[in-house]
Amino acid sequence: MRTADYFYDLPPDLIAQHPCERRDGSRLMVLHRTTAQLEHQYFTRLPSFLQTGDVLVLNNSRVIPARLRGVNRQTSGRFEILLLEEVALNDWWVMLKPGKRARPGTQINLLDRHAQPTAIIATVSDVNAEGHRRLVFTGVPDIRQVLDQIGEIPLPPYITRPHPHELAADQQRYQTVYAQTPGSVAAPTAGLHFTPEILDQIRQIGVTVCDVTLHVGLGTFAPVKAESLDTHVMHEERLEIGSATVQAINHAKIAGRRIIAAGTTSVRVLESVAALHQGTLAPYSGKTRIFIYPPYDFKVVDGLLTNFHLPCSTLLMLVSAFASPGTIAGRSTILAAYAEAIRQRYRFFSYGDAMLIL
Repeated sequence: MRTADYFYDLPPDLIAQHPCERRDGSRLMVLHRTTAQLEHQYFTRLPSFLQTGDVLVLNNSRVIPARLRGVNRQTSGRFEILLLEEVALNDWWVMLKPGKRARPGTQINLLDRHAQPTAIIATVSDVNAEGHRRLVFTGVPDIRQVLDQIGEIPLPPYITRPHPHELAADQQRYQTVYAQTPGSVAAPTAGLHFTPEILDQIRQIGVTVCDVTLHVGLGTFAPVKAESLDTHVMHEERLEIGSATVQAINHAKIAGRRIIAAGTTSVRVLESVAALHQGTLAPYSGKTRIFIYPPYDFKVVDGLLTNFHLPCSTLLMLVSAFASPGTIAGRSTILAAYAEAIRQRYRFFSYGDAMLIL
C-alpha cells in the first residue's frame, strides 16, 4: 500500500490546542468492527463497553521534560533540542533546530527555564543520515537528573504555546495519571483521558488493569517518508512487560476473555512480544521496531482505545489494520469514521477526543 492512501483533509480548527477541562470530558467514538457501526458517546461511558474478565492494558511510561534550549558558545545563536535516545551516560541522539548550524564540534550552552545560562555544555559529536545530532553533555553528573529544572514538556509541533508560562498546565495534563517509568519524549495520548475514578469504576466491573512500558520516541511519531509502506523502517523504541501482566493476559486468552489495549503503544508492546513467542507472551525487556499496517493478524489484542491520528502516520496505519484484521479493508473503514468525526466536530490529535474499536 502507498503512504498517500492514508491521507485525509482535516480543518485546522479541529486540532485540539488544549485538553478538556476534565480529563474524562472528551468525546468517545465507538467503532464496532464487524458491522462498521459507529456510536457517539463520551469518555465517561467507557466502562459500559467493558466486561467482567476483560484485561485493560495501560502504557505506564512517563514523559520526560525532553525539550531543552541553548545558545552557541561561539556565535550566541539559539538552539532548540529534543532528546531522542540515550546512548550512554550524558550521551544522547537529539533533534536539533536549526540543525545546519550544529556541525560536529559545536558547543551549546544550555539555558534554564528562565533563559539564563547554566554550567551545562552540550557538544555535537556526530550527525547521522537523518540529520539528528549526537550530543555529549558536560558540567552535570547526569543530564537526566536536571531535566525537571531546565527542560520543558515536549508538546508536538501542532500544539502552539506562544509564551513559555503557558506550558505550566501541560506539565500535568500532558502526562497520564498512572505514569510511572520516565523515558517518553511524547505522551501515550490515549491514556490522557483516564482519571483515578474511571479506573476505579473499571476495576469494580471486574476488569483486570495491568501495565506495560513503551517509551515513546521517533518510532511512534516520526512521519512516514517512504512512498510505499513496505519500505518504511521504524525507529527502535524501548519496551518492557513484566510477569504479572504476562500471567494476567495469557490466562485471559486461554479463557477466551478480551484484551483491551489503551493506546497504540500498548498494542505494539503486546504484539512485539507475542511475535517472539509464537503468539503467547513472556516477560521481556528490550527494543522493538514493529510496524503494524494492513493486512496484519493480531495475536493478542481484541479491543483498542486510541485517539484520532495524523494523516499518513504509522498510528493511523496501525488503527486501520486493527479495524479489519488480516485484510486491507480497515483503511476505508477508518477513513470513513474519520470523515464522520470531522462532520461531528470531534477534536483531533494529542489533546483531542478518543475512539474505541471493538
